[in-house]
Amino acid sequence: MSDSNIAIEQLFHDARTANGFLDKPVTDATLKKLYDTMKWAPTAANSSPARIVFVRQGDAREKLLSAMSPGNVDKTRSAPVTAILAYDSEFYEQLPKLFPHADARSWYVGNAAFANETAQYNATLQHGYFIIAARAAGLDTGPMAGFDKTKVDELFLSGTTWKSALVVNLGYGDPSKLFPRSPRLSFEEATKVIG
Repeated sequence: MSDSNIAIEQLFHDARTANGFLDKPVTDATLKKLYDTMKWAPTAANSSPARIVFVRQGDAREKLLSAMSPGNVDKTRSAPVTAILAYDSEFYEQLPKLFPHADARSWYVGNAAFANETAQYNATLQHGYFIIAARAAGLDTGPMAGFDKTKVDELFLSGTTWKSALVVNLGYGDPSKLFPRSPRLSFEEATKVIG
């Protein structure tokens, strides 16, 4: 099997949503490698609005558990690390550094609706890159939208311009906690080819 086929298997075909994790730590070096991989993927005007808070076990994890939906508490408790994936509502303040060949900051200042839309869809794109980068680093992921965003923002993002969007458990998945593979739509059901 070619290297590209192995990568496709690891990132997509064999990847599963982890519902429980083995008691195996995730190092800071692994988290840095994950970020340093995902940061290179494209966003509009290199806006890069995604922000991440990594939460390990301990008091911070207990605070996070208080904001999780009941069905997500146990799986979050078992994860060595949980990432709060957020977006910076004032991402444009970094544009002079990230997009220096144009005055892109001026596109967003004073236009809150456009800035918010840009922040949200580009961060969502980056959050997908994050999951793929985690899988490429050999980690299993458990992305979840079931949490109280207002509470997470108050507990972890207070005093910033960051807003939570997704929570992702990270670690080495416990195969005994996997659900059976769910079906997917076929090419014919999910696509149209025009022209």
